[in-house]
Amino acid sequence: MHTAGNTVEASPALSMDEVEALYREVGWTTYADDVVTLEAALAGSSHVVAARRDGRLIGLARVISDGATICYLQDVLVHPDAQRAGVGRALVLAALEPYGSVRQKVLLTDDEPGQRAFYESLGYEETRDHGAGSLRAFVRFDG
Repeated sequence: MHTAGNTVEASPALSMDEVEALYREVGWTTYADDVVTLEAALAGSSHVVAARRDGRLIGLARVISDGATICYLQDVLVHPDAQRAGVGRALVLAALEPYGSVRQKVLLTDDEPGQRAFYESLGYEETRDHGAGSLRAFVRFDG
């Protein structure tokens, strides 16, 4: 997939140096500080897509899924220099493409207006806005 001079590819060849640098550029240092775990997370993902501009990694998204009933969109990152240019949208669409028949598409993200607007533009809605209180989301962080 091509978007405004950028290329989005599925199952990309990635070096951990470039992945770590991207995570640091977007401020996700918890991931970048533990490259061994980050590498295991990427390897254990169901689907990974990457965006490049002139060969340089500018974005990444990954999905965790059973392929039938649930699809969890995880780690949508776009380098600050490439934001607001359609890269994030292209990454999400490419990441979710194999999961068109999966009913539940879930994500957990930061509480900031830009995140909400971005994901709502892709058809996501907050659980508190879904129906008449019929849906709840829970999360647990260990460590």
